[in-house]
Amino acid sequence: MRAKRLPGLLALLAALTWAWAPAAARNAPAPIAFVPLDDRPVTYQLPLMLGEIAGVDVRTPPAALFGHYLTPGDPDGILRWLGGERTAGVSALVVSSDMAVYGGLVAARVDDASLYAAVSRIRRLGALRADRPGAWFAVFGTVMRLAPTWTPQTAQQTQLITRYANLPDPPQTLQEREESQRLAERLGPALQRYLAARRRDAGVDLWILQLAAQGDFDRIVLGQDDAGRVGLHVKDVRALERAQRSFALGENSSIEPGADELGMTLLAHAIAREAGWQPRIAVHYSTAQGPATQDPLEFTTADQTINHLIALSGSRRDDGSDHDVTLFVRAPGTSAQQEQTFLDDIAAALPTQVVAVADLSFLMSRDMDAQRELTEDLIARGIAGKIDAFASWNTTANTVGTALAEALTVGAAKRMGTYDERAHAQFMLDRYADDFAFHDFVRSGLNSALTERDVRDHTLLFDDALSFADHYNRATLWPHALTLLTQIYPQYRDAGLTITLPWERTFETKLDVRLDPGRP
Repeated sequence: MRAKRLPGLLALLAALTWAWAPAAARNAPAPIAFVPLDDRPVTYQLPLMLGEIAGVDVRTPPAALFGHYLTPGDPDGILRWLGGERTAGVSALVVSSDMAVYGGLVAARVDDASLYAAVSRIRRLGALRADRPGAWFAVFGTVMRLAPTWTPQTAQQTQLITRYANLPDPPQTLQEREESQRLAERLGPALQRYLAARRRDAGVDLWILQLAAQGDFDRIVLGQDDAGRVGLHVKDVRALERAQRSFALGENSSIEPGADELGMTLLAHAIAREAGWQPRIAVHYSTAQGPATQDPLEFTTADQTINHLIALSGSRRDDGSDHDVTLFVRAPGTSAQQEQTFLDDIAAALPTQVVAVADLSFLMSRDMDAQRELTEDLIARGIAGKIDAFASWNTTANTVGTALAEALTVGAAKRMGTYDERAHAQFMLDRYADDFAFHDFVRSGLNSALTERDVRDHTLLFDDALSFADHYNRATLWPHALTLLTQIYPQYRDAGLTITLPWERTFETKLDVRLDPGRP
């Protein structure tokens, strides 16, 4: 008799467990497969943190497959993982073609992989569509930047290639033609290897567009990595634009500035799709000239870049009164009066909208006081911990893409009932400690300290120099981060803050932020 009643008791127990489970557990969204551009925090760690905010299981290949800095990842291992059991049942695949084809962004800048191997891999990536027919499949790649990766061993060669690549193509004046010829003769085989890598990458990018045209990919974006309005990349971009039109890809494809933010933006798009939400985004600049701001490392204005990113995130721009998200953009040259009005507008939007803040003050590269001002004002106003997203470093596309991805993830998570407030605070504190404290206070001191030790190139550190830099960064950034925690999120306490240099250079830092409720 008792054996017959057991299934009923088990069913009742299961029902009670379900009823008592947190809403986030009951409504857990489907997992998303994600392949990052490389293993830097901005390309790998931050997307995973977005998943934590939204309660989404963002599945990535084993970290060992990503390589590290100058060591390429394992494209074939990445492709095997994508076709394996970990991606079964995912709602979306968001994949870096640079990682899946070459082994990462740095590897895409050299000619180690043959065109045959590269094309074979991108075709294997497209063939995954047959095994994952129900998943939304997004691919992001890059148009190779003009400068090769800088290292102490190749410094002079890199400098010369960069000069050559930044000339108009073809050179327009006698002086430019003579300069081009002198550089080509001086560089010899090194220039030919660089040009071969550019040709291979451009060919693979064309293949990506063709595969999208035949239905293998749902959304593709090719980001122009670090290049302005003139240089060898212009012909590549024009050829890709012609292919887009020829293949009639429409809104499913775009070519735009940036690289590091593309994975985050597409991941936020996938999360918003899971929530059934197409956000309407208004853009609010601190100055009337803000939309025309020109990043020297991008080929479009700030407003054009922002429009690209809004579309890439699956959102619509709506500068009227009926929108879900306001993206506040602080432009270089904001006056004191404009700053106060800008802050008033941010505070006024907080009760009813998702609020993202993108600070482009870093484009005033020598004015550190201007770069610090907005964050200090947000803290002084008591709203630094109330806005939904913040970013302020590297390029316009990187900054806006990071802030936009975070804001959309927060909005989507709240609609799904899976929002994690603590994970959100961890992401925000990471941004303030990195974009504000590290770049505005710590990094310059670190570089000066290395120079004083007769370490003059900070792009690739070894042995004692690396150990010194890592220790200096950790010891100096730590108190800044704890002060920011006290000022911005007094409701939390530090539950384990780890600070490292993710690559053997001083360009960026990595923080592993863990917060617990309440003060000790």
